[in-house]
Amino acid sequence: MIRPILITQCLLLLLTTTGYSAEPIAELGPVGKVKKLHTDLQFTEGPTKAPDGTIYFTDIPADRIYELATDGTLSVFLEPAGHCNGLMVTADGKLYACSMDGQLITIDRKTKKVTPLASEYEGKRFNAPNDLVVDKSGGIYFTDPHFRAPEPLPQGTTAVYYRAANGKVTRLLDDLKAPNGVILSPDEKTLYVIPSMQSEMMAYPVESPGKLGQGKLFCTLKQKDGQSGSGGDGLTVDTQGNLYITTGLGLQVYDPEGQLLGIIELPEQPANVTFGGKKNNILYVTARKSLYTVKMKATGHQFSGKQ
Repeated sequence: MIRPILITQCLLLLLTTTGYSAEPIAELGPVGKVKKLHTDLQFTEGPTKAPDGTIYFTDIPADRIYELATDGTLSVFLEPAGHCNGLMVTADGKLYACSMDGQLITIDRKTKKVTPLASEYEGKRFNAPNDLVVDKSGGIYFTDPHFRAPEPLPQGTTAVYYRAANGKVTRLLDDLKAPNGVILSPDEKTLYVIPSMQSEMMAYPVESPGKLGQGKLFCTLKQKDGQSGSGGDGLTVDTQGNLYITTGLGLQVYDPEGQLLGIIELPEQPANVTFGGKKNNILYVTARKSLYTVKMKATGHQFSGKQ
């Protein structure tokens, strides 16, 4: 069955229920079918692409990080993995991770040695670090909501932090209910924060690494019928600055001005997404028990890490 979805600027995205085919969103895509690569997992999260094309993603309840080789072979990369959630491999090949056991860490991709980068703020462990993005100065923005955290919350609040390249950790935001996904614009002048318990997605001007200006509403997510206040989870960004936000309706795609371009539906509710493939034009989507791909016209932005 083909189901129309109304989007802005009189564009139309058509999706089928399995093996989806779709008319593209302007110059973005999709240009092929939604494909299920692997399933029968527990709860998939945190996909990221390495420079050699390897995809890493997490399975939080299984306490594993998986490695997807370029030939499609899936193997366990690390177990136990500190209940890692969000991952990011920068262009220099370094793997960063949010351990929901209370740490921001890096993992050597060859030796699999885990090195803590930040374990506490003001003498107390983090709640449960969730997602992260690394800027070109080597600093790391990361979210610390309440999901899988001890009660009462070790930090007493949910927050967004910045770990500078010199190791100093600063709390940047503590006024969002459940800050979850986080990413920078391609020019690194805007930080986007995706809360999970409100429909309003936020954008903050980056005045300098780790210093934010006054936040503003970026967009208000579309909601399922009969629901309100449902937020987003993870997200990725393409080279044009368009955001792909995982929600209960699928991937909601917004341009840099916060205008909805379309919604890409999947058979399972997505948790996080990244670009991969040889041309960096394939979306890899972690969605509940499975990993999906969607070929796009758009090209994903690759964060360089420290320059």
